[in-house]
Amino acid sequence: MTQSNYNKGFRSVYRLTAHIVFVTKYRKQVINSAILQRLQIIFEQTLEKWDCRLVEFNGESDHVHLLIEYHPQVMLSKLIANLKTVSSRLIRRDFLAHLQRFHHKPALWTGSYFISSCGGVTVEQLKHYVQHQDSPSSFAGQHSPPVNPSGLTGDPC
Repeated sequence: MTQSNYNKGFRSVYRLTAHIVFVTKYRKQVINSAILQRLQIIFEQTLEKWDCRLVEFNGESDHVHLLIEYHPQVMLSKLIANLKTVSSRLIRRDFLAHLQRFHHKPALWTGSYFISSCGGVTVEQLKHYVQHQDSPSSFAGQHSPPVNPSGLTGDPC
């Protein structure tokens, strides 16, 4: 990853990416291609309002996957609640007859969700990189460069 892949804020340099999965209520297979296409538009528009970006999106008949980039000031729990609320309301409005064939609950998603942070390197690579920093106490007088895991190119700041 080069420095140009980082986002810059007023006091931060960052690249935050998360993988999110939403599952339909009762794991009913309600998502068809039209709903999937509409969900992508809804998620893109909602994320834009949060100063976030939908990197990838796909799904199956009972769940969807979102890969998003987000700003450090975003509270992910609030973002996710907003994504679920807005998408559920709009999909139920636009596809009510289709959804009522499966259940009559006023919800599209389960109450839970899956989220995982992700990035360009593994946790093991980061651990190794951090463990081998040129700390003043352990390397006094030595100026050997730290071991650099693949994908990390210097200090982004």
